[in-house]
Amino acid sequence: MNALLDTVETARPVAVDQSGHAGAATMAQPLPTPGALKEAIALQPALKEQIAGHRQAIRNILNGQDSRMLVVMGPCSIHDRDSALDYARRLKDLADEVSDSMVLVMRVYVEKPRTTVGWKGLAYDPHLDGSDNMAEGLASTRRLMRDITALGLPIACELLQPMLSAYMEDLISWAAVGARTTESQIHREMVSALPMPTGFKNGTDGGIQIAIDAMGASRHGHRYPGFDDSGCPALLHSSGNPDTHLVLRGGHHGPNYDAQSVERTSSALRAAGVSTAIMVDCSHANSDKDPARQPLVLDEVIGQRLNGASSLVGVMLESHLETGKQALGGPLRYGVSITDGCLGWVDTEHHLRRAAQRLAIRHT
Repeated sequence: MNALLDTVETARPVAVDQSGHAGAATMAQPLPTPGALKEAIALQPALKEQIAGHRQAIRNILNGQDSRMLVVMGPCSIHDRDSALDYARRLKDLADEVSDSMVLVMRVYVEKPRTTVGWKGLAYDPHLDGSDNMAEGLASTRRLMRDITALGLPIACELLQPMLSAYMEDLISWAAVGARTTESQIHREMVSALPMPTGFKNGTDGGIQIAIDAMGASRHGHRYPGFDDSGCPALLHSSGNPDTHLVLRGGHHGPNYDAQSVERTSSALRAAGVSTAIMVDCSHANSDKDPARQPLVLDEVIGQRLNGASSLVGVMLESHLETGKQALGGPLRYGVSITDGCLGWVDTEHHLRRAAQRLAIRHT
């Protein structure tokens, strides 16, 4: 593995003049191919079998064969290996404790969408300093995902740059497509080839139609240009992904997890002939970007489920070891998000246990 990274990291960037104008150039630096990185940081057969089992468990929840609630939770973004593994170990203990009523999946988000500019995530800039050593970032990402998986946890990830999905898709049990990219044809093609269940978020304006269209498009096979595992340009053929669903995350006009919004959404999904499974993102516009409000959203979703809203199959929480967020540029506090604010672990654990107790009444 070191030899592979040494080769990439010492490769000289090449300036490519794209326009003929002075100074208008793109620097091209080689990266390891997906196949090479998968071989260097390989999955043992037991882990492959475990991931397949986690994916099937999530499918069973989405299609109504398993009445447990799916909970995708963890840091808004991963920036530090030690705190990520610390969180994962705590989450594994909690997952075992509440397994009768919930399936907990850890967010291992290594790409971050930016409205303008900013830190783009562990896969891009693992040193958090703008050096953008993506070769190291991809290796760090894959190694961390493998180590978290080895603890027995399923992993969730938002797939933002389609080219990067090939480096990690074999490790992911549930994927998300964000509000900014749900409408993208390229992302719909990508999802049509993914081997795991995938949630499409509603648009940033709160509208659900683009997500419904994305679900319909990605369940069909596509032919589209891309790269194979050896890094060669190729015409890719996908067979379609039957395991997509909608994620409600609110919009410019406010939350959309209330009972009326959920019922309207369920009706629209039924009319479109796609999966009626709905996950509620307890952060973003649904909590007015206030992490302390996430438990209120969770409580409301649990209440709707207990009152018969069977379409509500899951929630998403942004949670880290400590509450809040911090800015880059100085000494960093351990276990604090550097992107969106998160609920701290103590509160997370308390509210998840409470939710599990409420759900357990339904199962008795």
